[in-house]
Amino acid sequence: MMEIDNETMAIIDLAAIDQLVTHHLDFLGIHPEVRGGITFIDPERMSTLHEDWMQEPGPTDVLSFPIDQITLPKAGSISESGFLGDIVICPDFLPPQMREAGRTLQQECEYLVTHGILHLLGLDHQEPEEHAEMFTLTDTLLRDWHSQ
Repeated sequence: MMEIDNETMAIIDLAAIDQLVTHHLDFLGIHPEVRGGITFIDPERMSTLHEDWMQEPGPTDVLSFPIDQITLPKAGSISESGFLGDIVICPDFLPPQMREAGRTLQQECEYLVTHGILHLLGLDHQEPEEHAEMFTLTDTLLRDWHSQ
């Protein structure tokens, strides 16, 4: 179960985010009792987290903090249970990338939650091969989510 909280004034459909998370975790074979959190936060708090954890100045769009190192299970199996980790998203930071991608705030949040979940599961996008895998899986998850 992922706890989802919006600490901002942004209007985000948290019930839809919850359904998205449930879909993704089920699709990926993640144990149904895995726990974690998603919080939408303001730029000041995001700046602090970004500086403290990534040593980068200012806010960013999304940060993921894995806890129990739960990884993607092999096809047809289910992951371990445990605490997946936390995702924080800063809605105030998103308008430029929303415009560039042609997404609404809700769609951008869904995209970043998907991205954050994959980071919690150990995926990254530093190397070209990793980048291709992560963004292909992001597109697959969102396409499947929207087809329902």
